[in-house]
Amino acid sequence: MDSSLPPFKVFSGTKSRYMAEEICKDLGVELGKMNIQRFADGEFEVSFEESVRGCEVYLVQSTFPNSDNLMELLLMIDAAKRASARTTIAVIPYFGWARQDRKDKPRVSIAAKLVSDLLTAAGVDRVITMDLHADQIQGFFNVPVDHLYASSVFIPYIQSLNLEDLVIATPDVGGAKRANSYAKYLQVPLVLCHKQRAKANVVATMTVIGDVKDKNVILIDDMVDTAGTISKAADLMLENGAKSVRALASHAIMSDPATQRVNDSGMVEMIFTNSIPYTGGSKKVTVLSVARLFADTIRRVHSHESISSQYLFK
Repeated sequence: MDSSLPPFKVFSGTKSRYMAEEICKDLGVELGKMNIQRFADGEFEVSFEESVRGCEVYLVQSTFPNSDNLMELLLMIDAAKRASARTTIAVIPYFGWARQDRKDKPRVSIAAKLVSDLLTAAGVDRVITMDLHADQIQGFFNVPVDHLYASSVFIPYIQSLNLEDLVIATPDVGGAKRANSYAKYLQVPLVLCHKQRAKANVVATMTVIGDVKDKNVILIDDMVDTAGTISKAADLMLENGAKSVRALASHAIMSDPATQRVNDSGMVEMIFTNSIPYTGGSKKVTVLSVARLFADTIRRVHSHESISSQYLFK
């Protein structure tokens, strides 16, 4: 690092420590010392155990459920500002509440906007995140957002599989843009699934648009929650003559009974990043680390360098 630049330090919330430790190892720095004291009623207090005065502070914390993870991050930002940190940067591998990004029916909240306002009110100066559910969420912030893409990790893995007759597919029309980017980069056909939901997390009907007969299919999505959609799509591909089906998603929310659904489905493999820790223990699940992607972004942000060279595509 350039010695003329202000010092930087990396700290972590409770549930993202595994990621922060990997990032620090890649950066060649020690993870900052922080104490989170919890009270009997569930309240907690955040304190830095070393000086951050004049430092560029990176706070690593995904905001997956439960809401304590978001609250921890807000308190970390507030504590850093009050301790006279020069700049406070939130590193959020998984940005929670992102599915609530618009009013799709009357009298509902736009939670993604509310969370962005909370982070801004706490005093964040910059946000680094990955594969937002919707790209326009970047516009909810009044501070710079570095939006990373897991494609830089997924594409080399897909290429390493050496699959013939490869087809990229999406489990719903909403993910068509993302899947099309993969198909275009790999120069393979794109297949769509059209689904209709009975209610949240429950798929009523699904149909395949495109040819998957005798093809090796890879389903692309940004997150998997209950795995209902992805499992149904995988089985539907096989019913339509696919040779094999794999699925990849950036964020492994994997709420029960997701692991069981993946195990029971016909898919060969389910591939995630480690933006959220996966503890389900399924032998079908492969987890790829994005720590180096975030470490390199921190290095570039600190040195005021462009990060666009990290993108294979958006």
